[in-house]
Amino acid sequence: MLTKMKLKKGDTVIVNTGAEKGKKGTILDIDRKTGKVTVKDINVRTKHVKARKQGQESGIIKVEGPIYASKVSYFCEKCGKGVRLGVKVNEDGTKSRYCKSCNEMK
Repeated sequence: MLTKMKLKKGDTVIVNTGAEKGKKGTILDIDRKTGKVTVKDINVRTKHVKARKQGQESGIIKVEGPIYASKVSYFCEKCGKGVRLGVKVNEDGTKSRYCKSCNEMK
């Protein structure tokens, strides 16, 4: 089942719950099948990588792990907080997102 999200890749979000609460970051990847997002510098894990080809480095690297999209909310620069997004249909038929707090178009 695909999860419906109003968030897009590149959006600035703020974490609402968990150990990373209050931190901001940009969305790197969205997985609509599992309903998770990967946010830059949030939920950083260490991963042990084995060299697969000759000359490739092996070692311990840090990667961002995915978190549920329900744990993050869009960060509005004008409001200065996490907000919900709405969708308006324009006269020409295109859709645009807006902040439900201050009605600013995104």
